[in-house]
Amino acid sequence: MTWFTTPMLQTTLQRVLAEDYRALRTQRRIPLTAMSERPQPLKAINKFFEGKEPWQIVTMTASSVLAIVWAHSLYNAKEGVTTRLRKEFFRWLRQVPIVRRKIEEKMAQINSDFKNDVNKRLAGVTVRRQLPESGLSAEQVMAEVNDLVSLGAYDWKNGCVSGAVYHVSQEISKVACDAYAMTAYTNPLHSDVFPGINKMEAEIVRMAVNLFHGDEDCCGTVTTGGTESIIMACKAFRDLAYAKGISNPQIVVPSTVHSAFDKAAQYLGLSVKTVPVNPETMTVDVDKMRKAIGRRTCLIVGSAPNFPYGTMDDIIALSDVAVEYDVPLHVDACLGGFVAAFMPDAGHQIPVFDFRLPGVASMSADTHKYGFAPKGTSVVLYRKHEYRHHQYTVTTEWPGGVYGSPTVNGSRAGGLIAACWATLVFVGRARYVSMTAEIIRTARYIEEQLRKIDGIFVFGKPATSVIAWGSNSFDIFKMADLLHKKGWSLNALQFPSGIHMCVTHAHTTPGLAERFVGDVRAVAATCLKDNTSPVHGKMAIYGVAQEISDRSLVSDITKYFIDSMYYLPETTEENESSNK
Repeated sequence: MTWFTTPMLQTTLQRVLAEDYRALRTQRRIPLTAMSERPQPLKAINKFFEGKEPWQIVTMTASSVLAIVWAHSLYNAKEGVTTRLRKEFFRWLRQVPIVRRKIEEKMAQINSDFKNDVNKRLAGVTVRRQLPESGLSAEQVMAEVNDLVSLGAYDWKNGCVSGAVYHVSQEISKVACDAYAMTAYTNPLHSDVFPGINKMEAEIVRMAVNLFHGDEDCCGTVTTGGTESIIMACKAFRDLAYAKGISNPQIVVPSTVHSAFDKAAQYLGLSVKTVPVNPETMTVDVDKMRKAIGRRTCLIVGSAPNFPYGTMDDIIALSDVAVEYDVPLHVDACLGGFVAAFMPDAGHQIPVFDFRLPGVASMSADTHKYGFAPKGTSVVLYRKHEYRHHQYTVTTEWPGGVYGSPTVNGSRAGGLIAACWATLVFVGRARYVSMTAEIIRTARYIEEQLRKIDGIFVFGKPATSVIAWGSNSFDIFKMADLLHKKGWSLNALQFPSGIHMCVTHAHTTPGLAERFVGDVRAVAATCLKDNTSPVHGKMAIYGVAQEISDRSLVSDITKYFIDSMYYLPETTEENESSNK
């Protein structure tokens, strides 16, 4: 017999309950008969069903339950009612024969156009569809690699591309590539075999934590890029929400947040609530962010800065919101984190955006951008180990043994970790500060000059190195097309329409910024003189895409474009002989 069923305890409980009952009656003066009366709601229900047949009672009850379940599913759905109704309408519309036929014809034409573009780019180039019978010599391999790297239409080595290539220093590249060559076949999954690679990763994380003012409890991992860092943060806080009993977590993000968060939601089964930005500042509306938080919220996000406009959300205010509502705040500093961290020492003030703020639970920052490491590394950082534990994946029942991995990949490229580590320690803090000063000085010059050009305006206030602009006088995509023809590769924006330049250290070459501004000024004058002629080429797609109400069509077009990246032209006789 357990202690809870002893006679003494039963007697004591009966006495206490009896005393409480008498006290309740005395205090409220409730008649004994009133204690046994049915509650009013039950009386109403009984009266409603009075005289009803049993089958009617069952039908009404079942219908009520189904209605409650339906309402609950609407409330907890990953997409809003309006979004789902719109998708359903367009799905139905595409089933109408004449509409379906027109869409299929147009899609076939678009797909053909994408393939024709590839045919033009690869004209005269050897196309390999099978392994060569005998391997090529090392010299032949390197010669062909050199030819393929030079295929693009833009001079990225001399700073004519927005973002993409963040420095052109031969010495930095050599150190990173030499480190990669020495470690190309290592794998940090096997920590007993390659403990030095694990040490390098741990040091990259610790250096980043200190750079963003984290304490000894802060931690993180190296990933393959900003997208994986973002997916890992979403996975960590999704699983934390699961542990708290939230079965259908939701993330709350600004409309300008990187699309990697949408990818994370698609991969992880999260729903996304999008908060609009202030049209003047192009930063998230903090009050609307606060109102968007609900019981399902597992994460709120701020950008430092955002990709489209280069503006920085008010991370200080978002941190206060995160503390007030006890929700984690992720700061996405993938694009400009390794510039923003050095800006104060470079003489440029920037609002606090890192672990100095109590509400910041995690951060992401790309070492392969302004950290100047080779492509394929980023860091995701957490305020405490509990969060990182939820990022991990562990399998305990596999016949191959207990399996655990920190990120998406199992086997990871030790060479990339080594190249990142080598870059960080080779460049050093002082040089990062000086390179940041050069980048920000160039970006501020471009911003200042763009604001003086008739016909265009700059979006918000650029926080770091991205300057975005639009026009109320002409089609901004026409300007982008003309600038492309002058050799500049820029990023097109939508909702609202615009283009941006992501300034890198490659743009700090003397005279380059002046040439760019001069080209923008000349093109703006051309567009103002002739603002009626249509836009042609790739830029026309951006303009048209915004006007298509059925976003699934835009999705299909994008998928065809991605298909074209894997398309190979038909093998010619000349190419077949080369393959042999």
